[in-house]
Amino acid sequence: MSHSHNHKVQGKNLFFSIILNVVITLAQVIGGIISGSLALLSDALHNFSDVLSLVFSYVAHKLSRKKASLDQTFGLKRAELIAAFVNAFTLVLVAFYLIFEALTRFLKPQEIQPTLVIWLALLGIVVNGVSVLLLKKDADKNLNMKSAYLHLLTDMMASVAVLVGGLLMLFYKIYWIDSILTLLIAIYLIVVGIDLLKKATKMLMLFTPEEINIKELVKEVHKINGVKKLHHIHVWHLNEEELHLEAHLDCEEDIKMSEFNSLLHQIEEVLFEKFGINHINIQPEFKKEDPKDFIVQD
Repeated sequence: MSHSHNHKVQGKNLFFSIILNVVITLAQVIGGIISGSLALLSDALHNFSDVLSLVFSYVAHKLSRKKASLDQTFGLKRAELIAAFVNAFTLVLVAFYLIFEALTRFLKPQEIQPTLVIWLALLGIVVNGVSVLLLKKDADKNLNMKSAYLHLLTDMMASVAVLVGGLLMLFYKIYWIDSILTLLIAIYLIVVGIDLLKKATKMLMLFTPEEINIKELVKEVHKINGVKKLHHIHVWHLNEEELHLEAHLDCEEDIKMSEFNSLLHQIEEVLFEKFGINHINIQPEFKKEDPKDFIVQD
């Protein structure tokens, strides 16, 4: 089918974000060790996971643009879905580690140098804020980019929390706030990580996209003159840009191939315009003895 939903995602923005996050990670590790701040070290750990996830996302983005071949007939278009799944999984893992560290430090609080914490938190807000702005547009179009974007967004929020904690420690000597803020950051990471993990898993497992109502789809196709029944239907995301459908189509009459081409064109138009399906593969049939259910277990 000639239709396409191609959204050009810019890999260069991801590359710039990687460079920025390498710088902030090194600064926060050094600052966290010197100041003794768990929140700052946890922020650095999350930043390091961001660097790894951003690199993984960048590589996946490049691989997904690889052309199809005899050995890889789809190319490597699902590489970005794998990257999104792995990045979401690492978000959740990091979150549970932070919870463990926060509880440990809460039971054994120690004095922290708040001034350095404040300055590095400000640096983290600026760097992550720039990275978030760079990836915001692409995150709306691509699950892989969204996974990278969420890593950076939660990092920026973590830096804000660290800044607030640093100010409270500086003026009120409330050192236990470091652990509480770390715990709150971790809980947020779990929430966004699990949501992204579910979305990536559904796509990797070829679930019917949530925005597609199979019964409504069939109803629209059945309005076309010459269509008897659409059945044996599969709808899935190959990646963020390509929504595929394959099905069997019972025709009303024993038509010529040229007539079927015209019928197919009408079906393609309906499925693209009303459901955004841009890759369609339909097997024509006439009085063929096979299961006629919408969904057939192959």
